[in-house]
Amino acid sequence: MAIWLTENSKIIVQGITGSEGSKHAARMLRSGANVVGGVNARKAGTTVTLEGKDLPVFGTVEEAIKATGSDVSVVFVPPKFTKDAVVEAIEAEIPLAVVITEGVPVQDSAEFWALAVQKGGKTRIIGPNCPGIASPGKSNAGIIPADITPAGRIGLVSKSGTLTYQMMFELRDFGFSTCVGIGGDPVIGTTHIDALQAFQDDPETDAIVMIGEIGGDAEERAAAYIGEHITKPVVGYVAGFTAPEGKTMGHAGAIVSGSAGTAQAKKDALEKVGVRVGKTPSETARLMREIMKNL
Repeated sequence: MAIWLTENSKIIVQGITGSEGSKHAARMLRSGANVVGGVNARKAGTTVTLEGKDLPVFGTVEEAIKATGSDVSVVFVPPKFTKDAVVEAIEAEIPLAVVITEGVPVQDSAEFWALAVQKGGKTRIIGPNCPGIASPGKSNAGIIPADITPAGRIGLVSKSGTLTYQMMFELRDFGFSTCVGIGGDPVIGTTHIDALQAFQDDPETDAIVMIGEIGGDAEERAAAYIGEHITKPVVGYVAGFTAPEGKTMGHAGAIVSGSAGTAQAKKDALEKVGVRVGKTPSETARLMREIMKNL
């Protein structure tokens, strides 16, 4: 079992003919993911050969779905074209759209997220500005390296790409059911709360690691949700304990004002509902290791 991405997922890549799209589509194939084609309106009808597999290129997401039965799209499209690509995926009602692109204007993200909601949530959006989603041993949609960790029974949801990889490495002795990098932009599709509930409902996920960062109130909202709805053990880490007060950090979402949005405020909110919070990624991994040994 895994959340949202399984060994049966059929993946298309929007932007498969570009350098990033082709490079990461090849990496996904090497990891065992079932990549079935790509989309580029200007190169419709051609094929791309990656890892010895001839992948058809379609003019639209709708055509790709009809021809291949694809249910996941990974978007590797430059920022100025990303909104159109995601809107196309939503209009085609693909169940999962993983938007890797960094630098997407917040207005564009807000517009395609609103469209997805308006359409009844038929398309789950992960991202933008995220590493994607990986279910080790099953499938991989995005840029998460496939060889960091084996399959296991820990679920991971993270705002940070690099901390996703570090936590996967630190807990590789236990392994993961699914690792979701949700991205750190101010407007994202899938939230901590969405992933927490999916892991709660997944019978093969025993415990959850949640990685947040300073800025915004997503972690405080997640803490409130955990207190009311999540019964599985959760450990947390909030990046930015050493950040200078009032300083805007790297991610566009990491803006701190007053005490709201600080690492300490988020840690306090999480600990209040029983989440054990590490001050470093390694300490967080140690806390999870203790939980897994006692399950």
